[in-house]
Amino acid sequence: MKVLVVGHGGREHALLHTLRRDAPHARFFVTRGNAGTARLAQAIEISPDDIAGLAGWAAGNHVDLTIVGPEAPLAAGMADVFAARGLPVFAPTRAAAAIESSKAYAKRLMQRAGVPTATFATFTELEPALAF
Repeated sequence: MKVLVVGHGGREHALLHTLRRDAPHARFFVTRGNAGTARLAQAIEISPDDIAGLAGWAAGNHVDLTIVGPEAPLAAGMADVFAARGLPVFAPTRAAAAIESSKAYAKRLMQRAGVPTATFATFTELEPALAF
């Protein structure tokens, strides 16, 4: 089994550590790894934000599962692109990722759903923001 972990920070290191323990015979790849991930996965020199590049790499290398860690590629729709290409991916869709990537969206969603949350407003001009 081939697994690609997108990202190169502490979250991805923790994922790789657990994955390696649970699937010791799998081949693991990580985008732009670091010293901590070097012993757990083979680094590939593709940016976590290069969705098209990663989709092409995953398809060309017959990756069995891609796991996306960072917020930016999630918010940009990496899971949607992979799914549209028939590539197995473990990540929320762009729409679902908006709950985390857009605080204004999340606050509006909580208000509509009746979830208690602090008062908030969004602004495009300084004066109304200062007045608030």
